[in-house]
Amino acid sequence: MTDTSKATPTAFGRRTVLIATGATAASLAITAAAPEAPTAEAADTAPVAAAAVCTLTKEMTEGPYYLDGQLVRADVSEDKTGVPLKLTLTVVDDDTCAPLGNALVEIWHCDALGEYSGFVGGNGHDEPDNGTFLRGGVLTGSDGVARITSVYPGWYRGRCIHIHVKVHTDVTLTSDGSFEGGQELHTGQLFFDEGITEDVAEVAAYAANTVPRTTLAQDSVYDEGGAASGLLTLTALGSSASSGYAGTLTLGVETG
Repeated sequence: MTDTSKATPTAFGRRTVLIATGATAASLAITAAAPEAPTAEAADTAPVAAAAVCTLTKEMTEGPYYLDGQLVRADVSEDKTGVPLKLTLTVVDDDTCAPLGNALVEIWHCDALGEYSGFVGGNGHDEPDNGTFLRGGVLTGSDGVARITSVYPGWYRGRCIHIHVKVHTDVTLTSDGSFEGGQELHTGQLFFDEGITEDVAEVAAYAANTVPRTTLAQDSVYDEGGAASGLLTLTALGSSASSGYAGTLTLGVETG
């Protein structure tokens, strides 16, 4: 299940930015003082995206595992076991940094064993495949914020741990709980701090994945660009890795 056909980041002809938020700056300051991940309570008090500095970045490859017509829902975890992950992704206009409301933020990623729904078996594990687990999206509020619950991704051969993300506008919600139409403004990937990933990899659900793990530094897609290339700010939800993490990032997209 290696992204061999999509080995390098690809620009799609649209400028896309990620915003280095005050939350990111606060996290860096905390990290400098103490190596532990900041707490979720600290993240709640972080400045809002309006105080952000816009930084240009490239879009990332879609990869081979995208499926159209996924469900619009705030929780994509279904019955998958793993470390809880609470994502808060804020979408803003890249020119003005104004929040973009009613945009659909869609994610998809593999489970703890490195298997994608719709493609189970590609990483060597036999498990039920309903074509929907760990896939879906949610509309942003007027503040541009999309909150999605999932589990920390696993890994498959040749790629570091990551989540794929798209931002759509003007979608039509369908009677079956999905969406159609609209305009795709951004395709990217979200990445995870290697130190935290090392802790997660020791949790039982992930330790069962015997495929060699590619690190962030070894990955062929991530370009060491930090938040500007999709690196999430992670905050611990408890005292151990199994308690989970909150992941935040602000995505700036070109709307014109």
